[in-house]
Amino acid sequence: MATFFGEVLSVYSRAVEEDDRDDEDGENEEDVEIRRELEEKRKVHLTWCSEQCQAIEESSDKKRLCSHLIIAVGTNAAGFVSTFILNSASWHRVGWLSVWNERSRGSGPMPAPPAPGEPGCVIYQQKDDDSVLICQCTCYVAEDQLFQWTEQLFMCLQKRGLTVTVLSDVPVAEYKTPDYIHGRDVPFLRALSTSAYKGGVICPFVEQPNIVTGLPAAVLCHCQVHGIPAVLYQNYSDVISADSYTMEAYRLAVSSTKGIKLDPPSTDVLQEFTKVSDIHGNLYT
Repeated sequence: MATFFGEVLSVYSRAVEEDDRDDEDGENEEDVEIRRELEEKRKVHLTWCSEQCQAIEESSDKKRLCSHLIIAVGTNAAGFVSTFILNSASWHRVGWLSVWNERSRGSGPMPAPPAPGEPGCVIYQQKDDDSVLICQCTCYVAEDQLFQWTEQLFMCLQKRGLTVTVLSDVPVAEYKTPDYIHGRDVPFLRALSTSAYKGGVICPFVEQPNIVTGLPAAVLCHCQVHGIPAVLYQNYSDVISADSYTMEAYRLAVSSTKGIKLDPPSTDVLQEFTKVSDIHGNLYT
């Protein structure tokens, strides 16, 4: 309520105040304890391998040097990273994020990273250049966990000299355009970057009124607020399972990334990966 534009008066609604008080009075100790346990269980936990923990503890600012971080979100983004980058022997796991929610039934902090094929968020480090990291996220991160997820990951990384690239899958049905989208035009990429990012992009930027949501939006917002150069590539596709043609769309977005060497997989590797993804995504198995 205001007497003129811009003036805000401290007026409260008696009905709302009484309703809130009734809700608080009706909550017993057991309900409070259950809510507290759920909040504790929904916390996002980051676990580093012992060598990484030691390196972080020994650093002057308790942070890890990182020149480039690639975050892959979604089935095809994770599939591209697995088959085109991590398929070589020059990468190894150094950490993981534990997430528990209504769609990701973890068990709190995990003592070991998720097994191959299981949903999760795993961090990989390049052996030849330990400042290059990849975070492969194949599990669902709820809205109330997005801020925790980004804070947990970035709080251990030095911001100086850091560049972030995010790869994300998006259903083409969510793409808004006045023009007809022909089947042969799918999949296609759209980009969005922070103001600190000065590099070029290999595709058009996200057009209005299209928006970015979920984990990619949380990462980009964090980078914008903290002045970290970051670019997001959204892959609009009409498939929900792993597809070699859809994964190929990410190739140009990563090929120019410094420190990342793409190792095109064989046909057998691609077929095996897509076959496993189809089995996990089957409604009746």
